[in-house]
Amino acid sequence: MSDGGARLIVDRAGIVDDAYRQAFLRDGFVLVPDLLDGAELERLGRIADACVAARTRSYRPLAERSAYEQSFLQCINLWEDCPEMRVLTFHPRICATAAALLGVERIRLWHDQALYKEAGGRETDAHQDQPYWPIVETDTITAWIPFDDVDDEDGPMGFVPGSHKLGLRRFINIFFGKPEPLLAHPALADRDPVFVAVPRGGVLFHHGLTVHLARANRSSRTRRVHTAIYFRDGSTRAPVGVHQSVDRAGIRPGEPIASDATPIAWPRDEDDLPPRPSSRVSPTSIGGHLWPLDGPE
Repeated sequence: MSDGGARLIVDRAGIVDDAYRQAFLRDGFVLVPDLLDGAELERLGRIADACVAARTRSYRPLAERSAYEQSFLQCINLWEDCPEMRVLTFHPRICATAAALLGVERIRLWHDQALYKEAGGRETDAHQDQPYWPIVETDTITAWIPFDDVDDEDGPMGFVPGSHKLGLRRFINIFFGKPEPLLAHPALADRDPVFVAVPRGGVLFHHGLTVHLARANRSSRTRRVHTAIYFRDGSTRAPVGVHQSVDRAGIRPGEPIASDATPIAWPRDEDDLPPRPSSRVSPTSIGGHLWPLDGPE
């Protein structure tokens, strides 16, 4: 196992050069292939399927859900009530790579979530992730981990290259009603999203400020994806905003975000998986968020 240094990225074959980090710094996203092997994806995919099915058994049919709910089945903090999923959320190759891409020595988990886009599921509206999180610093990264190949038919992710460097931090309410069309923002003029096919075993990473979206699932199968969001250890809570990742631990504005709800993800020994947090939230909630009506530019 690597020591998690910021200059190198770990894959299942060993250590590769930092071309991935340079691409991430430039574009705000990067696909790192072959981080996971087929056997572990097969096993963890079956576990995730069972956890998602248990969480969503009472959901209405797709056509009867809200527009947001039609984009995907969202199961947040899966690592808490599905202990076997901790192996994936805290996978050393994924976490070491996330830290290396950010260029930091230590990262914590913000939260994980399954995002299963069913056959016929609508597009995911363009947005940035960071405005949803009350974190002052922007050393944040999401690992997007599909259990199967994802191509143009399955609802692939699209990213606006370089959008994380534009100074844009726009809250887009994709949860209720009709969201603002972020791609029409003047800062994004003449910047088209790039859609990324992901081969099985690859992990797609993106920065918290990168503008991204996803196409509708036009295939006949569910697009099965697990995601994990990580942030630099030492990051602090913002003066405004609410989120269960900090509220449940009573972390006040200006304080470092550190609790058993946001455990260290890297460096961590492969067999050292964090315990279930002492504070609990409803596993059927979309995270217990209270979304503001407006957000900062």
